Formats: sequence, C-alpha cells, structure tokens
Amino acid sequence: MATEKDLENGDPKRERISFAGGWDPDRTEGEYADLIRYISTYRDRRFSKAPSISNADEVDATIEKKGFFSKLLGKKSASELFEVPESWLTTDIKTGLTTAEVEARRKKTGYNELATEKENMFLKFIGYFRGPILYVMEIAVLLAAGLRNWIDFGVIIGILMLNAIVGWYQEKQAADVVASLKGDIAMKAIVVRDGKEQEIKARELVPGDILILEEGMVVAGEARLICDYSNPAGFAEYTKMIEDPEEHFSKNHTDSDEDEDHHVGASIVATDQSAITGESLAVDKFMGDICYYTTGCKRGKAYAVVTESARGSFVGKTASLVQGATDSGHFKAIMNSIGTALLILVVFFILAAWIGGFFHNLRLATPEWSSNNLLHYALILLIVGVPVGLPVVTTTTLAVGAAYLAKQKAIVQKLTAIESLAGVDVLCSDKTGTLTANQLTIREPYVAEGEDVNWMMACAALASSHNLKSLDPIDKITILTLKRYPKAREILQQGWRTEKYIPFDPVSKRITTICTLKGERWQFAKGAPKAVLAIAECDEATSKHYRDTAADFARRGFRSLGVASKRGNEPWKIIGMLPMFDPPREDTAHTIVEAQNLGLSVKMLTGDAIAIAKETCKLLALGTKVYNSHRLIAGGIAGTTQYDLVEKADGFAEVFPEHKYQVVEMLQQRGHLTAMTGDGVNDAPSLKKSDCGIAVEGATEAAQAAADIVFLAPGLSTIVDAIKVARQIFQRMKAYVQYRIALCLHLELYLVSSMIIINETIRSELIVFIALFADLATIAVAYDNAHYEPRPVEWQLPKIWVISVVLGILLALATWVLRGTFYLPSGGLVQNFGNIQLMLFLEVSLTENWLIFVTRGGETWPSWKLVGAIFLVDVLSTLFCVFGWLSGHEHPSATNPAGTFVESANGDTSIVTVIVIWLYSIFVTVVIALVYYLMVGMKWLDNLGRAKRSVSDTNMENILGHLSRIALEHEKDVHGNTKWVLGTRATGEEEEE
Repeated sequence: MATEKDLENGDPKRERISFAGGWDPDRTEGEYADLIRYISTYRDRRFSKAPSISNADEVDATIEKKGFFSKLLGKKSASELFEVPESWLTTDIKTGLTTAEVEARRKKTGYNELATEKENMFLKFIGYFRGPILYVMEIAVLLAAGLRNWIDFGVIIGILMLNAIVGWYQEKQAADVVASLKGDIAMKAIVVRDGKEQEIKARELVPGDILILEEGMVVAGEARLICDYSNPAGFAEYTKMIEDPEEHFSKNHTDSDEDEDHHVGASIVATDQSAITGESLAVDKFMGDICYYTTGCKRGKAYAVVTESARGSFVGKTASLVQGATDSGHFKAIMNSIGTALLILVVFFILAAWIGGFFHNLRLATPEWSSNNLLHYALILLIVGVPVGLPVVTTTTLAVGAAYLAKQKAIVQKLTAIESLAGVDVLCSDKTGTLTANQLTIREPYVAEGEDVNWMMACAALASSHNLKSLDPIDKITILTLKRYPKAREILQQGWRTEKYIPFDPVSKRITTICTLKGERWQFAKGAPKAVLAIAECDEATSKHYRDTAADFARRGFRSLGVASKRGNEPWKIIGMLPMFDPPREDTAHTIVEAQNLGLSVKMLTGDAIAIAKETCKLLALGTKVYNSHRLIAGGIAGTTQYDLVEKADGFAEVFPEHKYQVVEMLQQRGHLTAMTGDGVNDAPSLKKSDCGIAVEGATEAAQAAADIVFLAPGLSTIVDAIKVARQIFQRMKAYVQYRIALCLHLELYLVSSMIIINETIRSELIVFIALFADLATIAVAYDNAHYEPRPVEWQLPKIWVISVVLGILLALATWVLRGTFYLPSGGLVQNFGNIQLMLFLEVSLTENWLIFVTRGGETWPSWKLVGAIFLVDVLSTLFCVFGWLSGHEHPSATNPAGTFVESANGDTSIVTVIVIWLYSIFVTVVIALVYYLMVGMKWLDNLGRAKRSVSDTNMENILGHLSRIALEHEKDVHGNTKWVLGTRATGEEEEE
C-alpha cells in the first residue's frame, strides 16, 4: 500500500524529544507502564533545523587539522574496489578489532562512505593549466621566451599562475565547507573494538568490524549476521557454518525444510529493504544472511561482521552505476563553444595582421626592441584574443556560489549543477516532508454505532507497536493522541499483556495484535478501511456507511485507519476509523506561488491515493490535474498523448520510482530543464537522469551520491531559495562572458586595423599588463551583487555575441577617436606633453575595466569588492601613464602624429592629460551604457537564441509509442523448431487478467 509506505519516510533518529520528570526511555517498567508514561511525558517535537556547524571557526579548525602535504596531495580515488579477503571476516565478537588493525585495513579499503574520495589536490591544480585556451597562452609564453621578451614572459606566467591559484583555492574552500557540513550529519554505528562496545561514525567502519544491529538503527555497513545479541554462544555455531556450510546445512535440515530457503533456526533480525528491493514487508534475516548497507533494522538485536566497505556494498555498486556516466555538461559545452569561436577569431586576425605586415615590409622577429614585427604581432594578438581568465573566473564564481549555498543548507556536489538549476523550468517535488510537514495529526474520529470513543482509541493503541525507541509515524501519532483521551489511558492500565504483534504488510494491509486481559484473549486490528472491513462481520447498512465515511475522509484529504476488535471466539467487530492528515508546511503555499512567479511549473509526485493528492493540491494552490501513475505505463495511452499528459499534469499519485524516471525523461524530451527531488536508493536513476537532481533532507546515502545538490533543511522554500541564488550566479557569469568577449574584440579590431593602416601597435609589454589588470579586476565578479531573472535563464549565445560584438566595435572606435585626435594640429586631447603608447594604454585599460559595470546591468549596486578591485587597477594604470613606465621612449615610434604636442623624453604624461583621458573614458562608458540599455530593451534581441520549451516531435513520439508496444515472442513451429517473432506487448490490464 503506497500510502503506508510513504508514511514510513519519517526517521525517529531525526527527532529531539524531551520528557518531563526526567524519565529515561531506556529504563523499562513494563510494556504498558512505559507506554502510559511515554504519552504523559512526551514534550515534542521535530526540530526542523538541519544539523550544521555552529560557526566558521569549527570549519577552519577541521581544515587546519590536516598537514600541508596532505592538503596539497590529497587522496587518489581507487579505480578498483579492494577485494576483502575471507580471513578478515573471522573477528571474535567479544574482542572485535584492535585500533591498529582498523587503521591498517582502512589504508586498503578507504572510508566506509559512498561519497567520492577527495581528488589529488596537486593534480587538480595542474588541471588549471590544461585546456584549449590555456594551451594557447602557454604557446604565448614560449613565443615570448623565444623573442627574449622577459617582461612579457614573466607577466604571462604570472597571469596563468594567478588564474590557477585563485581558481584552485576558491574551489577547494567551497569543497571544504561542503565536506565539513556533510561530515556533521554522519551516520553512527555501535561496534566492538579493543574488547568493548563503542559508538563511532559509520564512515570509520572497516571490513571485519563487529557491528551491533538493533531495532530502530540504520545498518551502517554491509554486514553478515552472526548471532542474537542475547546469545553470544551462537558465535561457535556461526563459525562452524562458515567453515563448512554444506555439512552444517545438511545436519540442520530435513526434506520438509525446503520452503525455508536454506535458513538455520529462527530469524535473528528483520530489516526494511523497501528502498533497495521494493519489498514492502520487513525481511527476516537469519544466521549468515547479509544485511544491506543503509537498510533499517525493524526487529531484533544481533552481532554482525562488516563484509564490505560502502563502495563495495549492494547500495554502493548501484550508486556507482549512475555515477559512472561521465557527462561533460551543458556549461562546459557553452564555455568550449565560446573559447573555440574566440580562438578562430584570433587565427583570422593574426593572418590579417601578417598580410598587412608583408605590405609594410616588416620582418619576422627584428628589430628586437620593437613590437612592430610579425612574431610580436602574433604574440600580442594571442594575449588579447584569448580570454585566459574565462574558465577560472566562471569556476570561481560557481565555487563562491556553492559555498554560499552550503550556508543555506544546500550542498552542491557538482559545480555545473548551479548553472542547470538556474535554467530549470519544471520542478517535480515529493509531497511528504517537502510540500507537507510529515507530521501526522488525527482529526475527529468516526466511532461505530454503540461504541465508545475512549474504547476505540484504546483499541487503536493496543493495535500499535509499543517499541518506544522506534515508532513509525502512524503508530506514534495514534499513541500520542491518547493525551486527549484520559479514559482511554485508564483502559490501557487495566492489566493488558501483548502476546503477539504482527506488523503491517501490504498483503493484509493491517497491523494485528493478540493480547490478554485477566486471562481473556483479545485481538485488535488497525489498517486500511477496506482491509479492516473485510475481516469484520456486519450488516450491509453498517458496511455501506463505513465505506461512505472512508470515501468522505478521502475527499477531504484525510488518510483513514480502520480499527476492529475480536473478543475470544466472537467475530471481528468494527470499532471506528481514525482520519489522519499530514498538513502542508506553513510556507509551502506561499513558496509555490513564488516558484510559479519564477517561471517554474511545480508537479507533485506522491505515493498517496489520488483523492488525497488532489485535496493536498487544493490546499497548496496547485492545479488539480492529478492523475494515477498507472495511466503512464499501463493506461493504454502512448505517443504524443502520453507526452501531453505528463506535460500538462499538475501531479501524479501512487507513484513508484520508475514512474519518476519516466516523467523526467518525457519532460526532457519535450525540451524542459527538469529538477527532481528524491530520498531513496530507487530514486537514484531519476535523480541522475534529471538536469538537476536534488536529494531532500533525510535522503539515503545512495540518493545523496546520485544527486547534484543535497538539501539539509526540510521543505520546498530551500529549493526556491537555491534557484534564486543559482540565477544570481548565472547573471554574474553571463555578465563576465559578455564583458570578456567584448574585450577580446575591442583590442583585436583596434590593433589589427592599426597594424594595417598606420603600421603601429601598442607595445607587447603594455598589452600583457592590460590582460593582467583585466583578470585582476574581474575575478571580483564572483563576489558581486546580482539580481535574479523572473524566468528560467539560458545562455542565448546569439544574443551574447550580438551584444558583445557591438560593444567591442564601440570600444575600438573610441580608441581610434583618441588616436585620431593626436593628429590634430593642437594635439587633440593631449595637454602639455604625453606619451602615445601610455595614453592609449590608459584609455584602453579604463574603458575595458569599466565595461563590467555596463554588462552586469543596473538592477543592483555593484559590491565594494568589485569597485575596490577595479579602482585599484585603474590607479595602477594611471601611475603607468603618469610616470612613463614601459613606455619604450628610448626607441622612436614607427609613426609620429603631425600634431604640435611634444612626446616627453622619459615617456611620462602630464597630469592634466591624464585627467582629460579619464573624462573621455567616462564619456565613452556612458555612451556604451546607453547603447547597451537600448539593446537589452529590444524585444527581438531579448528572445534571440532562447530555446523553445515544450517542443514536441509528434511523429517521433508516436513512433516510439508504437515501438514500446512491440515485444519479442518465442515460438515453436509444427516441426519443433524454435523462432523469435514480433508480437504485441500486453497492457497492464491484460496482464492482470
């Protein structure tokens, strides 16, 4: 029953409970005495705040514990799993492993966790020197060395090192914050080590550890059951079974035991494997059986030996299947596209400059002191045309954003997921715990005619688990509701004894208990109304009224639990019905409206019945086009109709993991960027399939490993906040990309035209400082204030290129205007004296640095970090011009203007001229800002390159729909020969028949 299974997502370990009177829940005073005291002293409640590090100092302290070389070199991830030798698994249950043995084994197996091990930090740093753009800059280093231009050589290496160090450091800092947060929510385990029981983090387990499993705990490592905790002598029998399993089996079994599946004795524990195998019933585990990693122990207490590390476990291997798919990602493809286009432009401009150089009779590499030769032309254009800071600034922006999201309880496991999240337009969300509070409440119950409400509530409590350490949400709320019914509590104190407890299973769809009171035998049942009605004997009128009441509860959005009792040999009797309600979170309705205002379509996916799902949608201001997930696979629809159903639906009820995967796949095929939330192992494929997989608060490790982002805080508001932050990060990257392309085009257009027309260029030494200053200033873009778009964002490369080309042309024209004024008889903008090279250098530097204020938009004020960084490089550029640094005044210019101003002997420039150039640069920036404002306001340009969402290829969808109905059938002809033929696949209804 999907409803019941969905309810079991609650985790008692995630509750902080306080009790009045100092009652210790571990102290036993008798089953019903404990139960009454639990009800009376329970004080509350779930704490919604996710575990976190209390302050930044703790993060730093964690980081500082590692030595310098371990931080530098890190740890390589093993390419192959370590095969655990059988000799490791013979640990004695009384002594366990020693600390020395644990350390030795961990060196071979690594930590017991699914998370990818830390990368080699040194190799990661080297990675910042790899890539097409960086290779071109490295060629420029060799070219500068060949030309013996040591200033260029040193500065280009400095630019490369600056970008690598900043990018590496920022990404490492973000990773450290994320790792610290993840470590703080670590699962715990109880083990026997050095002869005593101790609690450790689950990640510290190693194969051979003796693990103690207990009801209510999560199995912290793949483990083989040894014996019951109360029967340590069973270890000897276990040892014999391991040494000779066949002989042991033959001695302990007879032919009548065939149905016991080769098990020995009674089951020791029962585990909940529903998240792994889909089995809703708790599975009995016997001596020698494997208890799967991350499953929950539902019954019993036992010793077990850890057989595999997490990565070698069943769950680990499942997670590795989805992790193994290497995806370069949309973001990397965009960056490669931009980089490739700029490299092609560089080659074109170098070719144009060389052709012009041939007509000017320039030599290949001489004179050495001049930049007017062909190799210097190539060097200059390589420096200005290749945006070496592009990959690093974008990576830094993403890393800084990831660190910020971590503070908001969102752990980013893949940086490029931020870019994907910014563009998401469909959010498929769980209901329980995400849209709702996952806190059941019982409303006014229905009591059968002639019955007392207190007796009914007592019966419901009797038909519940009384294991107070591990109550599932339904039993817990049933028992705690007795706070409102003191007479029901009195009934429980009359001397009841539980003889047998039969937990819920999806076949009977009910819980049954057998109790005795003063020697009299009673049976109590609690479960689905239909299942309870099926065992009761009542007249048709009572039965109809009971069914109508259940239907009415369902229409109102309540989950119903029927309650029945049986006294001695009397027939079962209906007592009443409990309507339960999982209320929406307080902020959910507002958050959904906000998400819709951000251009997101929210689709609810739930395991609940369709009536409950529709009622929840009404409460949350979602649409009510909710369908049973059965229609997706076995509903008889296919092709375009099926795709339309998924796209237009507001949600699906009674879903299973395969339905989630199918919904995501269909939405993606329609052109939607889809985010998916999930929490179980079976959700891993759909999390990996989605454009941005989100593991919600309380998700299993397998779901976290498959997800791109892991949320530590409950609810949907965290997801919406993360989308806003992701769009702000995207805005920063988009502003920088536009800025960087315009810079490349600016200098390429000006310098190549200058080389061809007047046989002049800006000296290569000054060019490398222009590039250095541009990178120094714009790394601060990662810390800039930014707005978020009201609709899903995308790169729109045609729009970016159009705007960048226009900005580049305007900047080139502005530099030509400045250069042209030097030919005026008055010297143009020059006042008193100046140096042509450095005046051009100052104008180029100022206008380029200020361009980032244009491309970032005017919706927010720039941050002080960005303003400060740009002001700093502007001051440096001004000092270059004022004092004539690297002016090359000792060598005459290739061409001299006809103006009357005099170039200073030492290359310096008058203060008045510098002020004029500042004013001119401000004027240029204002003009460019106006043009930019006009361009972004153009409707045709605003939508240029925007991908169309909801694109349907009806022919292909129908073809695929027809193909999905084809099946291969194995037949035999009259001669007994076998053959394979094409047939029609049966629909769900046909298979059931």
